[in-house]
Amino acid sequence: MKILKYILFTILGIIVLALIVAAFLPKSFHVEATQVINRPVQDVYDYVRYIKNQENYTIWFRMDPAMEKTYSGTDGAVGGSLTWKSKEVGDGKQVITALRENERVDIDLYLMSETDAGKHYFLTEPLSDNSTKVTIALDGHVPYPFNLSMLFYDMNKDFQQNADNLKNLLEK
Repeated sequence: MKILKYILFTILGIIVLALIVAAFLPKSFHVEATQVINRPVQDVYDYVRYIKNQENYTIWFRMDPAMEKTYSGTDGAVGGSLTWKSKEVGDGKQVITALRENERVDIDLYLMSETDAGKHYFLTEPLSDNSTKVTIALDGHVPYPFNLSMLFYDMNKDFQQNADNLKNLLEK
């Protein structure tokens, strides 16, 4: 019986320690990845402004081929959106909120029925007539105590993989 008591107190101690650590961790985050694509800025911008094209290069769409997707509005225009349901990656929604021709695409990203949107965006910058730097980024918020998960998961790697996939796709 004594050993069970020690095990229980150890588990409770670990939980309390985790909650204390989470209290001091940031609750907001910024992730981004960049890639230089050997295509004109117009080509890159015209591709990333369409939410549907994300199916071709983001790792999350590849994780669940059975994902249920519903598009509404005009894709590639302000107000165009995608809502998805997935047992593998969770449910969510993206809505295009702003477009700056050949410069920026802003998208509100809602995950797991959150009411506060993450701010997802693409920046396209011409480096030459046939070379474009693209930045894929997300600014968001993780509520306490779930912010503790940020210690164990690096989204920058996923975003870099998406940027690399986009480069490979557009340079074919």
